[in-house]
Amino acid sequence: MLPDITVKDLYDLNETIAAELFADVTYPWEVLPAIHDFILKLGETLPEERFEKRGQDIWVAKSATVAPTACLNGPLIIDEEAEIRHCAFIRGNAIVGKGAVVGNSTELKNVVLFNKVQVPHYNYVGDSVLGYKAHMGAGSITSNVKSDKTLVVVKGKAGDESFALETGLKKMGVMLGDRVEVGCNSVLNPGTIIGRDSNVYPTSCVRGFIPARHIFKRESEVTAKAMKAGDY
Repeated sequence: MLPDITVKDLYDLNETIAAELFADVTYPWEVLPAIHDFILKLGETLPEERFEKRGQDIWVAKSATVAPTACLNGPLIIDEEAEIRHCAFIRGNAIVGKGAVVGNSTELKNVVLFNKVQVPHYNYVGDSVLGYKAHMGAGSITSNVKSDKTLVVVKGKAGDESFALETGLKKMGVMLGDRVEVGCNSVLNPGTIIGRDSNVYPTSCVRGFIPARHIFKRESEVTAKAMKAGDY
């Protein structure tokens, strides 16, 4: 059995300006090495009536709000109605989606944030993809390099079968599916994949694959959500 960790399983590509980046890949981490060049290509096509080019390779939507204390480095695209708050630090190779929030003292590097993502307080997000309306609570971070510096392997279970997928990447953080909620002060270890509509308890240490519509309480306690009317 194959795990539900493909682009199709995790993301609604209608909810990102970067849909073309994902068009020819199976797994979302495959886009990480391509973010830099994609931004440079896409940026030159953005309409001048809606986007302002700042310096060599930074494009900011005119409807976005950027605090004067934020530090922006390119290549970077900030889509419409996004909010970049006080002392945010964007190191480059970042796409910030429409209506997304990058909060105070949050650091981004080599990431795609889909529309309406919130990383609003003291977050580090590196070498990662965060799906539509994903939210990281205050102090939650992605760890993107293994302590032994070996290449990241995505591990987990699909049904009763274990799997291990080589990524070929030394740096890979987390792939959060659409509408994932991560509790405050959690650490998401290299190669973590969290399926759509799942929740992570505060102060968790997460690694591997968490299926869609599950609640991560601790490594030994990952439970399916109860279905109710109106669920996705």
